[in-house]
Parts: sequence; structure tokens; C-alpha cells
Amino acid sequence: MRVGAARAVALGWVRERMRVDPSIEGALFSGSTVGLPDDAVLPVWSDVDVLLVRREPGVKVGKFVHRGVLLEVSTITWAELGGPEDVLGSWVFAPMFRTDGVIADPSGRLAAVRERVAAGFADPVWVRARCAGVRRRIEAGLRAVDAESPAAEQVLAWVFPTSLLAVWPAVAGLADPTVRRRYVRAERVLSRFGFADRYGGLLDTLDGGGVDATRVREHLAGLAVVFDEASRSPREGFAFGADLGAAGRPVVFDGAAELIEAGRHREAMFWVLVTYARCHVVLGQVAPERERAFGAVLADLGVTSAADRRRRADGLLAALPGWQAVVDAVAAEAVAG
Repeated sequence: MRVGAARAVALGWVRERMRVDPSIEGALFSGSTVGLPDDAVLPVWSDVDVLLVRREPGVKVGKFVHRGVLLEVSTITWAELGGPEDVLGSWVFAPMFRTDGVIADPSGRLAAVRERVAAGFADPVWVRARCAGVRRRIEAGLRAVDAESPAAEQVLAWVFPTSLLAVWPAVAGLADPTVRRRYVRAERVLSRFGFADRYGGLLDTLDGGGVDATRVREHLAGLAVVFDEASRSPREGFAFGADLGAAGRPVVFDGAAELIEAGRHREAMFWVLVTYARCHVVLGQVAPERERAFGAVLADLGVTSAADRRRRADGLLAALPGWQAVVDAVAAEAVAG
């Protein structure tokens, strides 16, 4: 399917939803499809991300298939979104407004935000503000990693702030950050701005030096078993429960297979690890062979124990000043045009 056709399906869903839920006062596209031309092909492992803006808080709708298109729908309030300058300083929200991704905007408030953000997106003041926001999130997340929660929750608490190191140069380079493929995006940005030699070190912070393609395929096969078990289990109340069901399966497995075949097996391990950990959070106590399979993933990445994860977190915290210099250089060149 072409991106334009998928967006049309998303637009239809938003209109239907707004007719029955008057608290939804706006909507826009987010995620990896932002900025793509209508004639681009939407891979089977990609979803169309939609952000609903509401008067009052609402639950995340999550991932589901609508008329043949995989949609990922989240919600936010006007207060959480903030005004134009709040958005300009946000590495999360600003990329959604740099192009015309507004789907529905009866009041015109989103259009006003978009106009201001599009005009100021590359202003050095706002680029620095967004980069500083990424660094704060990395530091806060890594400092919060502890040994008290269950292992799978510890892994998630470690891997997401660790992976934001890949988002940081992308934000500096005015590239839209993505979630699952953030390492791929980071490599492209670093190469574009003359820092290709730093990418290996960035990947090392995730996997401790690398896992070969054969081993990654084995981990993906092991994940399939626990994923299917989790998909049959109750997932209500879990923020990403929909990602562990039938709708989310192509994103995880077809997406990982595509990366592996492209020679990006190290990058694929990010989402393999995230999904493995999420499955274990949902399942709680699992069969011993499942625990051993997850343990093998952690061992290959060098983060088997809480002490390992603490050591890796501390190592990355210590390396941030060096990465700050890279980010600053990328941002300076990017805003210079």
C-alpha cells in the first residue's frame, strides 16, 4: 500500500471517531510516516501513527488494523501538548509539526502551532533546547536504573534511555526521530555529518560489542515462542499490550527480519530485546525454558545482572560529555544549512 492511501484510511478513522467522541478536538500524524511522500510504499512492518488531541485525558487506543492499515493511536491533552514554543522545544512533538501532518483541526489551534513550529524548527535556540531535552531524558533514565524491580522491568528501564543516545544526534541533525529503527536513523545522520566512525561505539552501548546475525536469528525464533504465549494472555492495563497481539506481530518479526537481511542485525536486537522484556512483564512467571532463552539474550548483550546494567548505565553517563561534542557539531552544521 502507498503511504497516501494509508493516510486516507487513517483520516477516515479519525473522522469516524470524532463524530462519536466530542472530547477529541484535533488529530495529527506522528511517527515514521511524517514527511514521507504519498507515493512512498508503506512496508508491512510499518504502522501509521496518529496522535489525538483531547480536552481531557484519555486512554491510549494502541495498535490495531483498520481497513487493511495498521494504525497506532495515542492521545494527549492540550495542556500536555502546550503552546507553540512548548512544542518547538520538545524533541517529541516538534517533528510532528514541521510538515503539514494535521488531520483534523476544527478550532485552528493545531494550525497555529504548526505555523510557528515550521518557521522556527531549525532555529539554533530551539535545536539546542530539543537536544538538551534528550540528554536530560537519558540522564534521568539511566540514573533511575535499580536492582529492586523484576528483571524484565529493569531491562526496559535500562534499554530505553540507553537507546536515546541514538535519538540525540538525529534530533541535532533535524531528522525525525523514530522508535524501532532509531539506530538506523542515527547511523545515517552521523554519516551525513562526518561522524560515521562514532556509530560503532554508539551500537556498543546497546549490545556490548555485537551479536552475529546467526545468533540474532536464533533470538528472534525464541522470541516468537514467548510472543505467541503473551498474545494469548490478558494484557489489559499494560501500556503496550496491543503491540504484543496479532496486529503487532508483523512490526516485530517482519521488521526484524528486514533489518537482519539488510545486514543490520545489531540494530534489530534493540526491538527484539524490548519485545522480549515486554512479553516477560505481561507473563510474569514463565516456563524455565523461556527464562533461559531470555537469559541468553541478556548474556549476549552483556547485561545479565543488575550489576551489569548498572555498570553499563554508569559507563554511558560518563561518556555523555564526549557525545555532547558530537551532537553540538552536528547541530551547528545542520542549522547552517
